Amino acid sequence: MGRLTEAGPALRDRIGQAIFTRVAGPDGPDSRARIHGTPGPRWFGPERPVRRVHGDASMFIGGLAALLHQSLHPLAMAAVAGHSGFRGDPWGRLQRTSTFLAVTTYGTADSAQSAVDRVRAVHATVRGTAADGRAYRADDPRLLAWVHLAEVDAFLRAHQRYGARPLDAAGCDAYVADMARIATALGVPDPPVSRAGLAARLADYRPELRATPEARATARFLLLNPPVPFLARLPYGVLAANAVSLLPLWASRELGVPRIPPAEGVCVRPLGTAVTAGIRWALAPTREGRTPA
Repeated sequence: MGRLTEAGPALRDRIGQAIFTRVAGPDGPDSRARIHGTPGPRWFGPERPVRRVHGDASMFIGGLAALLHQSLHPLAMAAVAGHSGFRGDPWGRLQRTSTFLAVTTYGTADSAQSAVDRVRAVHATVRGTAADGRAYRADDPRLLAWVHLAEVDAFLRAHQRYGARPLDAAGCDAYVADMARIATALGVPDPPVSRAGLAARLADYRPELRATPEARATARFLLLNPPVPFLARLPYGVLAANAVSLLPLWASRELGVPRIPPAEGVCVRPLGTAVTAGIRWALAPTREGRTPA
């Protein structure tokens, strides 16, 4: 019994370190120390909902759902397919995104602004022509707003379904307002500051959304051919199925992803809750302050 008790924390640390390294990259521990340890004012205090949401393991499901939903805007998908290199370096893209979220959520105000400035500088260089002949640019305010809205919606839905401490109604509105602070800095015009406002703005985009061949290829890549080790395929598959379950039914149909809604509540969601709890255990912040963001 004593050996098992001693092995538990060691096993947790090994699994947690493997997950953290994948998400945060080899420089993750140094980045974490700098983000959390540098003194100075922050955009968000420790009581803000954005910290609770972004520090929870439900972000793994929310992040996948966000990518799938975002891909349904043809111009946003064209920009990703043409410039992000996510298929050639998916972990690198994930690590850059997770670092940005961590810096803007937990870092000093100066660090958060610097991270935003770097992203805006990259956006200014991303432009091209989609397969349908329309021009796009990553700093187009309407495209920026779509990416923001889909991301906030997915993160919040995942947290409310799989998070350790779901927010109340006021907390949900406060989370949307927190994210509006980051969106404004990135150049999103008049981002919503409540969940009702978020839903209304998302509905406004519906006529523009459809699955292009690139979007369907992205869904296949993320759901069927993920760049994860063989032993991680089963838990990843559970996360992916739960990410799909967060999408509107029309969105999953557009992407060609099969779903059986009655079965989701019976088996998909309980498995998602279990896997998320396992990740939360492995990333226990009481050990090394690891967070998924």
